[in-house]
Amino acid sequence: MDAAFTAEQDEIRRTLRELLLKRCGPEEVRAAVGTADGYDPALWEALAQQLGLPGLALPEAYGGVGCSVTELALASEELGRALAPSPLFATAVLSAPLLLALGTEGQRGEFLPRIASGELTAALAVPGAGLATALGLVGDNHGDWAGGGRAGGVQARRADGVWRLYGQADQVLDGHGAGLLLVAAHTGGFARSRTLLFLVREGGTRVRQTSLDESRHDETRVRQTSLDETRPRARLELRDVRAELLGEDESADVAGTLAAVGDSAAAVLAAEAVGAADRVLERTVEYVKQREQFGRAIGSFQAVKHRLADLYVQVQAARSAAYYAAWATATGDERVGGLALAQALEALRTTASEAIQLHGGIGFTWEHEAHLYFKRAAGDELLLGPVHRLRAYAADAAQLFAGGEVAV
Repeated sequence: MDAAFTAEQDEIRRTLRELLLKRCGPEEVRAAVGTADGYDPALWEALAQQLGLPGLALPEAYGGVGCSVTELALASEELGRALAPSPLFATAVLSAPLLLALGTEGQRGEFLPRIASGELTAALAVPGAGLATALGLVGDNHGDWAGGGRAGGVQARRADGVWRLYGQADQVLDGHGAGLLLVAAHTGGFARSRTLLFLVREGGTRVRQTSLDESRHDETRVRQTSLDETRPRARLELRDVRAELLGEDESADVAGTLAAVGDSAAAVLAAEAVGAADRVLERTVEYVKQREQFGRAIGSFQAVKHRLADLYVQVQAARSAAYYAAWATATGDERVGGLALAQALEALRTTASEAIQLHGGIGFTWEHEAHLYFKRAAGDELLLGPVHRLRAYAADAAQLFAGGEVAV
């Protein structure tokens, strides 16, 4: 492993940081999350068309830049520093790799160039709160998380050569405005039970009814109130909605592909969390140099220095783990994304909590910037955690405690 960044990677980070410093401060973030989109369309256009972030890890044949997950992780680290709300994670990290791995040539040619240009956003719809399970991060994803043939989840049935979906997904990341949905649905009943991925085109709420004798077919999306407003989520309701199978046939290894995408997504999210932790630590260090107590800056007190030193070590350890996970994912070496994500989420939660404490009375006000980072930490753990489950599943997968003893 070469730990040094290339000139191109350094340029990606530098250019993106300069752009975000100009256009994505705390006030801009709060204004963006309050809009219908949940992000600033002008900033997204700049990220997509000027910097090419949605297509960073896509092949050049589909309009991408042809880089790897490593570059995407480095870009996400800068986005994490600013807590920049955007559909990048849902579109480029979760959905695009699934299209690339499982889609037909026609599906890839139709959607991936539009995703790379930023024209099309996409979202992965997984029933319930099972995204971490579906991605193979906290448990085996060969189970019945998509519905299992029982009530609940999302079900798929085929009639007259057409697939139709019905059911509900409650926590679809950036699902309220995505132009393309990738929906995980259960089909086959108990006899041939399996989970497949389907494409639902078009965006927004719509109702289709062709005659008075036919039942209503509609898709409803409702943006949910969430703890972390910088990651908007939507409830998706499907009522006999027409869909298209992702891929050539029903024999694709959906579970294995989701697990591979989950590993890269965990590495990218770990880098993003490290960026957020690093930034909130920087702001805290700046503050303790200015705030005075007993006639001197509180940053000069030994107890405060010790706390900040511990945070620094934790953030740097998380950064090393995130970088290694991104490198390992890009080279196909091993799946360590979940462990890196656990390290990064813990570092972000601890750093954000200490930031609130060290900012004193002003830090406890809901409007303070530190709370944006604290809510991001809590929201990410709800999205792809929690930390203890990420570590427990990694330990089980490695058979670390096989037979009740620590494996050597």
